Amino acid sequence: MSVEIVTVKESEDGIRLDRFLKARYPALGFGQLQKILRTGQVRVDGARAKPQQRLEAGQNIRIPPLGDAGWAADARPKSRVNPADADFIRSITLYEDKDVMVLNKPHGLAVQGGSGTTRHIDGMLAALAGADGERPKLIHRLDRDTSGCLVVAKTRQAASALGKTFNSRSARKIYWAIVPGVPEPNQGRISTYLAKDGGAGNERMRVARHGEREASHAITYYAVVEHAANRASWLSLKPVTGRTHQLRAHLEHIGHPILGDPKYGKPPAELLADIPEKLMLMARRITLPHPKGGTLDVTAPLPEHFRQAFDVFGFNPKVDDPILKAPED
Repeated sequence: MSVEIVTVKESEDGIRLDRFLKARYPALGFGQLQKILRTGQVRVDGARAKPQQRLEAGQNIRIPPLGDAGWAADARPKSRVNPADADFIRSITLYEDKDVMVLNKPHGLAVQGGSGTTRHIDGMLAALAGADGERPKLIHRLDRDTSGCLVVAKTRQAASALGKTFNSRSARKIYWAIVPGVPEPNQGRISTYLAKDGGAGNERMRVARHGEREASHAITYYAVVEHAANRASWLSLKPVTGRTHQLRAHLEHIGHPILGDPKYGKPPAELLADIPEKLMLMARRITLPHPKGGTLDVTAPLPEHFRQAFDVFGFNPKVDDPILKAPED
């Protein structure tokens, strides 16, 4: 195959570059996709682009030779779809209309595929494809071990609108976490720069200096909702930015790493003795403009591992959440 130039369609306006490529070339493997993007072989209107760049209708995308992965999508046999995947997605759906779904992602289930990951939300969404082949699309992501609200678009038009909402930080997200100790002050703002701690494939983030290469500014508001003496605290968190592992890195930075987090900090072993060994972080609530007007506001229920931890520490999930009054920027 030779170099190909493809044009972004109106229906693809607003889609991320990496998702555009995966949709156009379904046989393109994760590793090959990352390589052609990392090495600059893909160009948007002649310029080097990042995977998360949002595309606009009419832009020209340079596609390098892809080998077998370059077969036209409609010329390949369709991948096998497991009907059980559709049933599972419906079982975790918190909200759905003609344009949007909000899923209650369970702990331990990946959102997207990667090295060694074969079962993930993105793959299961293929089971909900319509007669025209259009399938629901992820708008954002959660870490594998983070549970809670995950937004999915059911049409390209909704994906474009929601993508712009997330890109402009118009989506309001509230997370809950349980940490050792009691942060001081009880309410605050964490503002740092974050960068990858290591080479390719290592997603662990570290606090970086302003101006450091590939460091991104990250802002999180937090509030202590309740605490169990000085043993542990239930925090409500409002991230203004959406960096990789932002909440996990920020809470480690202030000396209160999330309980059950294998990558950030080492909470006291005695705190983990009576609660499940799972990451105590959940995407509790999301509020954003609906693509067709109005406001979408969805809250996820406490997962079982959170319920158990709340019982152990005596937290009451019905108390008022002070983070609601935190600024939006």
